[in-house]
Amino acid sequence: MKITRLVVSLAFAFLAVTCVRAQNVVVNWDAIASTTIVTNAKQASGTSSVWFAYVHLAVFDAVNSIDHRFQPYLFTTQAPAGASQDAAAAAAAHRVLVHYFPSQVSLDMNLTSSLAAIPDTAANISAGVAVGEAAAQALINARASDGLLVNFPYTPPVGPGFYQRTPPAFAPPITPWLGQMQPFTMTAAAQFFPDEGPDALDSQQWIDDYNQVKTLGALNSTVRTPQQTEIGLFWTEHTGQQYGRAFRTLATQRGLNTSDSARLMAMLWAGFADSAIGCWNAKFSFSFWRPVTAIRAGGGNPALVADPNWSPLASTPAHPEYPAAHGCVTGAVSTILEGYFGTPDVQFSVDSLVTHTTHTFATTADLLDEVENARVYAGFHYHHSVIQGKVLGTKVAHQLVHHYFAPVK
Repeated sequence: MKITRLVVSLAFAFLAVTCVRAQNVVVNWDAIASTTIVTNAKQASGTSSVWFAYVHLAVFDAVNSIDHRFQPYLFTTQAPAGASQDAAAAAAAHRVLVHYFPSQVSLDMNLTSSLAAIPDTAANISAGVAVGEAAAQALINARASDGLLVNFPYTPPVGPGFYQRTPPAFAPPITPWLGQMQPFTMTAAAQFFPDEGPDALDSQQWIDDYNQVKTLGALNSTVRTPQQTEIGLFWTEHTGQQYGRAFRTLATQRGLNTSDSARLMAMLWAGFADSAIGCWNAKFSFSFWRPVTAIRAGGGNPALVADPNWSPLASTPAHPEYPAAHGCVTGAVSTILEGYFGTPDVQFSVDSLVTHTTHTFATTADLLDEVENARVYAGFHYHHSVIQGKVLGTKVAHQLVHHYFAPVK
């Protein structure tokens, strides 16, 4: 993994984005989805993936209904000869986003611009739009009662080891509904529920993990190196926003066409969303406490030393600790990348708006290893929790790769 400082000027960035949009409509609409879901609607890191999945599953089915290269996810049709795949992708993404975010009027302008840039006949574009609209409506209908945003009351148990609200905001835990919703490729939210729970407070592993994050994850740590600090902060950006940029970069660097981009994005976002759903299901079942509350209270073990003034490197996310969400998500992403490209040797670049650096990984294992350590460096998680998150996300991805989006023989 190598780190480079981001020195791209705003003018060059605008030019680069313009070129990408002209080249790949799927990449373009993923960027529009990110603006819609994250920038404008302010959806949280884990939950944002649900709307990204809605978009890209509809896009995949729309594009695939024209060339029929892969097994459909939900919808297929016999499109008219010459129907534009780019128009189908744009129309599907637009329809899904407008359905879930009807107040964002810029989406109509985005669609007009996207269709105008397609070098095809009006008849072919119109045919593609009809396919995209149909694929999107099939997705919307199928997900009508999937548990999105359903009120799910949550009150954690009281006592050592159980979740407590974390400083500085002491906000209520976010989006407990996510762990109860209908997944996209799993049979149920709890299909890959962890075989083991958090560390027992009287175990040696708990003592070791507690002391590790206490020293490495502290805001004023004297043992964490500058590079480890950068890694810890690097991964504290909004996860959906950060990975979205990385997915778009990958599709662009690989020169993927509309069909292959649609498949890659559908796999990545469905896997991201399902790993988050499974992770949230486990988080709100175990209700384990975060390092910031455990360390200030002494860890519930007389062999441990409390530090009432301890703070993590970055502000702790407002949801229970076990398993680690980034472990779940990156376990899925890394496994899907390996499955899609048929090798773990996938060069994958991720940049961060927190540190303004870029990390480039030579293999999917390198990506997974860095995230495993990053959550300890940030003071968010215990090592055992990240490992178990990786296991959950990997299981989600293995099932997805082997049972969904396969080439038609």
